[in-house]
Amino acid sequence: MTQPYVESLTLLGPSDRVDVTDYDLEPIHTTGYIQPHGILFALHEPALTIVQVSENTYEWLGLKPEEYLNQPLSCLLSENEIYTVRQCLAGDFNHVNPLRLELNTPHGKIVAYSVVYRTGVIAILEIEFGQRTPDQANLSERDDLTYFDFYRQIKAPIEALQKAKNFDELCTQLVTNVRHINGFDRVMIYRFSPSGDGEVIAEAVRPDLVPYLGLHYPASDLTTQVRHLLTLNHLRFLPDIKYTPVALVPKLNPITQAPLDLSWSALRSVSPCHVEYMQNMGVRASMTISLMRDRQLWGLIACHHSEPKLIPYFQRTVCEFFGQMAAFEINAKEELEDRDYQIELNTLKTSFFKSISQQSNVLTALTQSPTDLLNLVGATGAAISFKDEFVVLGKTPSQDVLKPLIANLISRLQTDDIVQSICLAKDYPDAESYCDVASGLLAMAIASTENFYILWFRPEVSQTVTWCGNPNQPEMVDDNDEVRPSPRQSFAAWQENVRYTALPWKLCEYEAALELRNAIIHVALRHAAELSKLNIELERSNIDLDSFAYVASHDLKEPLRGIHNYSSFLMEDYGEILDAKGVSKLQTLTHLTRRMELLIDSLLHYSQLGRSELANLPIDLNVLAQEVRDLFKITSGDSLDIIINPLPTIVGDRSQISELLTNLVSNAIKYNENPFKKIEIGCLDSETAQELRRERPQLDIQSGSQIIYVRDNGIGIDRSHFDVVFQIFKRLHARDEYGGGTGAGLMIVKKIVDRHGGKIWIESTLGHGTTFYFLVPAALEKI
Repeated sequence: MTQPYVESLTLLGPSDRVDVTDYDLEPIHTTGYIQPHGILFALHEPALTIVQVSENTYEWLGLKPEEYLNQPLSCLLSENEIYTVRQCLAGDFNHVNPLRLELNTPHGKIVAYSVVYRTGVIAILEIEFGQRTPDQANLSERDDLTYFDFYRQIKAPIEALQKAKNFDELCTQLVTNVRHINGFDRVMIYRFSPSGDGEVIAEAVRPDLVPYLGLHYPASDLTTQVRHLLTLNHLRFLPDIKYTPVALVPKLNPITQAPLDLSWSALRSVSPCHVEYMQNMGVRASMTISLMRDRQLWGLIACHHSEPKLIPYFQRTVCEFFGQMAAFEINAKEELEDRDYQIELNTLKTSFFKSISQQSNVLTALTQSPTDLLNLVGATGAAISFKDEFVVLGKTPSQDVLKPLIANLISRLQTDDIVQSICLAKDYPDAESYCDVASGLLAMAIASTENFYILWFRPEVSQTVTWCGNPNQPEMVDDNDEVRPSPRQSFAAWQENVRYTALPWKLCEYEAALELRNAIIHVALRHAAELSKLNIELERSNIDLDSFAYVASHDLKEPLRGIHNYSSFLMEDYGEILDAKGVSKLQTLTHLTRRMELLIDSLLHYSQLGRSELANLPIDLNVLAQEVRDLFKITSGDSLDIIINPLPTIVGDRSQISELLTNLVSNAIKYNENPFKKIEIGCLDSETAQELRRERPQLDIQSGSQIIYVRDNGIGIDRSHFDVVFQIFKRLHARDEYGGGTGAGLMIVKKIVDRHGGKIWIESTLGHGTTFYFLVPAALEKI
């Protein structure tokens, strides 16, 4: 047997084949021509008046086209058969076609098979005469099949499909039985890839012909228009490519004033480009049966013959029915092939999603078992983007390229649930540099407002693809020296080394990614509901606590003042009578009541902070900090240096922000043993703030927040006390050390920051000073 000649080419970049856009513009569904093995009548309802007819009526029926135009259908059919046609138009065409009709002609009645359908406002009647010739009167015995003939032809092939043990055996049985039914030289199953290219995955061929099994065909061989028509009309038949097209008369339909739409036509004339394509392949007759999956064109049964071959309509119906049954079996077998993988995937999903639901932090849940996140979609690497941070698992591109990659994907993720690619470098040329880890991409947005994305990666799988001819569309110069696209002249096997391509993502993996997103959103919503409930309870408790603190502190002041006053009266009236020990006790009592009054004042002020409404207005922190500096310079003189770096304008309650700065500066002065005290007030620049966000992700600093700092050269704070200092009435030193106090200053500072929706934290080294940072959220930043 002759082996195909192999040409070879290695591509150094993503395959960008020429799309034959000129073919896509060709009006193949409104050609105005049909094939000559049948006739066509266009009918205007409700009278079923013939308004358009094919030119070949004289050859088949003995009357010229002009003799049928504007005549009622009764000139061709009896009343009973017209009733049958009307019933067909009133129902589902696929369920009633074909019709066996007797046609009235000048030479007597002729029996033929017909199909009736509607296109827009026009009804169409197509008539075929089977294997008879124009000089024969009726259908041959081979044309006129009964139900029992149909059953006998289809029973054994369907049983063979059902007994197939696997997908490959099923496809082999399919092509073998179709070839047995229709007698074509070559019958192939042609499966489409996600990119639109196709591959011959099964073939039954005459022994002396070169096999096409395993060859690939470029997407340009079947234009977008052709694919669409194949989803509408599941069988296309061309008995002889050397036919002479038959025109419709008149050219434009008189009702619509437009060419007749032949999308559903079995007789529609094919494109000249297709005829040339078939000639180049050495094919004289062809038949194509669509294989559908989920209403999408999965593949084709392509039948080729080297001689003219007229297949009767009924026999074609057998092949079409067999193809539809085969499509169901193919779907089932493909799903069965993936069953074990899907079972494993379902088990993984159950355990993985359960662990996610039990975690309070989704990011932790996703990364605590890296292999689960990768195996969920069969990836070798993953990157999780959350806010401005990345967490990478497995083999991934460097973090330097992840950010621009996500920026490139954001617009697509706003409209698509998931973006997937098996050749990332084709859409994103920079990906060539890291194709070894990321030629395949599956990307999904969880929450775009939080910059929360998950990206999975697959590495390049370099492969050699054997094409049926050079897949790059050639150009041809016609007699007028004009360049026009032309079908390929050669179909010799042609090899291509395909690079930058990964294994395709399976549907079950795509669905697993969507389920993961739903699980994350479900957990987030549940946590949000729980937090909302806790916030409501906490808010109510805080209100109750503030009210209690306010009432308690207010009511305690009067009796406390009485104790203080009576102690003072005793000292004045009986001081000379009491001994030194008694006087000391009264002095202690007076001192304690005074201290208790200060504590109550602090508590009352603290409760008032929570009860009062914020008077949010623009605040120039440069001016405010200057006022605070002037206040302390009066009492401290030259022993104090307060440096004010450039500060932003924020929105907040001026009196509370002033108190915040005053308390921080007061603390910096109080807890400082240096003879020359230095305090610095400033705002972190964007680069330093970004670095801080990376180093301290637990702070959850929002992008755009203004981070203010107050830094001193004082005694410092031990790390173990960073959180303690903000607790109510908490002092780190003895009561009378460093000027005493109630320990309420930093407690009030934190209350002010919390009320403004911000955060405060400390960085300090014992003996070397302290820096207090507090931030203002983006919502309150410069206006």
